[in-house]
Amino acid sequence: MFRNQYDNDSSTWSPQGRIFQVEYASEAVKQGSAVVGLRSKEHAVLVAVKRSPNELASYQKKVIRIDDHMGIAMAGLTSDARVLSNYLRTEAMRSKMVYGRALPIGRAVNAIGDKAQSNTQEYGRRPYGVGLLVIGHDDTGPHLYEFNPSGIVSEYYAYSIGSRSQSARTNLERNFDTFEDMSLKELIVQGLRSLRDTLQQGKQLDTLNTSIGFVGKDTKMTILDGQDTQEYLDLLDEGEAMDTE
Repeated sequence: MFRNQYDNDSSTWSPQGRIFQVEYASEAVKQGSAVVGLRSKEHAVLVAVKRSPNELASYQKKVIRIDDHMGIAMAGLTSDARVLSNYLRTEAMRSKMVYGRALPIGRAVNAIGDKAQSNTQEYGRRPYGVGLLVIGHDDTGPHLYEFNPSGIVSEYYAYSIGSRSQSARTNLERNFDTFEDMSLKELIVQGLRSLRDTLQQGKQLDTLNTSIGFVGKDTKMTILDGQDTQEYLDLLDEGEAMDTE
C-alpha cells in the first residue's frame, strides 16, 4: 500500500469505493501474532501465540476475560484491544445491573462493531487497529465471533486472525465438520495443532508463548498461561507421535 489523496482520513471514499484508512487498520491486524478460535456444541475455545518485544520483556497478554461467560483474543494493537475490552466489560456489567442477566454474545459483538463503525463516519477519528475473536456461551449455546476494524462482525464455527493465519484456516477448513462432537480437551488440541501451522520455521509452541482460553455451558471463562498449558501441549505432542507411527 502507498499514500494517495484519498487516505488522509477514514471518512473519504476513493473512486474505487474503498476507504484506505480501514484497509491500513486491517493490515495492522495481519502484523499481530496469530489467534485461533473454534467451537463445539458445548464449548468455545481460543488459543493464541504470545510475543515478547525482546529477551528482557515479558510476553504480551493475548486472551482477556470479559465476564464469566465471555472472553476475547486479539491480534493487532494491544492498546486498542484494551479500550474495546474495557467497553465490553462495561456493557456486560450494565446488562447485569439493568436486566439482571448476562449480556448475550451477539449483542456484545454488535455493540463493539457499532462503536468501530462510527469511527469511519466522523472526520478526525481513526479505525481501531485490532482484530478480535470473541467466544462466549449464552442461552443459545456457545459462540465464536470475529470483529475487524471495519466494524463488521461475523460468526464462525472456527476461524483464525493475525500473522500467517491462512495456514491455520486451511487446517480448520479441512477438519471443522468434526468439531461439533469434540470434547473440550480434543477441541483445545485441535486448536493448538492449527495454531502451530502459523509459526515460523524452527519455532515451537511452549509454555511461555502459548495462551489458552475456553468457556462452556457449565464452565466459566477460563484462561490458561504458563505451566497450566503444559498438559495440552503434551497431548498435542502425543497425538503427533501417534500420527507418525
